[in-house]
Amino acid sequence: MRDRFPVILLLAAAVAPGVGVAADVQKGLEAFNIGDYATSLAECQPAAEAGDALAQFCVGRLYANGFGVPMDDALALKWYGLAAEQGNAEAQFNLGVMTANGWGVPMDDVEAAKWYRLAAEQGFLQAQTSLAGACHSGRGVEQNVVEAYMWYAIAAGLGDMNAEFKLDEIAPDLSPEEVAEAQQRAKSWLDAHPAETLQAGHIE
Repeated sequence: MRDRFPVILLLAAAVAPGVGVAADVQKGLEAFNIGDYATSLAECQPAAEAGDALAQFCVGRLYANGFGVPMDDALALKWYGLAAEQGNAEAQFNLGVMTANGWGVPMDDVEAAKWYRLAAEQGFLQAQTSLAGACHSGRGVEQNVVEAYMWYAIAAGLGDMNAEFKLDEIAPDLSPEEVAEAQQRAKSWLDAHPAETLQAGHIE
């Protein structure tokens, strides 16, 4: 299994072209969550081809991990890409992971950071911590420890316990003034993004 962060698919988050398609996606996601991958593919594939972003993500995840189908990076990238272009945060994050690791595409830290940022801006926790790590190390982006602290603080504010430990870890790299700046930027971001509007990942 390739997923770095197990995430239960959200059943109520489908972007559906129609009621019938939404019902099919719901069945497909329910099947995915109980490990019935053949049914998941049968229900989600037509919806994915009809343009449903969550179905596209689901099909991509099946191929990325070889769940019920042969593992196929090219198909995973195709379906993740279609979902990501429609704004699916988890697909954006997974594209970043695949690109960072060179799975099916040339390794590209800049491209990975781009996808992490898009997902992070939607509140996806794993993308926020991945982007924070990139900012801290300068991998794929210009090194910026203040921004790294900001993203870890945002993720911690959304409930990521690991991000809280990272804050303590990188705090010595900043001055007190820089910590205060990062904390204020994190607070401003959280104030501007109500939790109910975010596509936050599940920490397990």
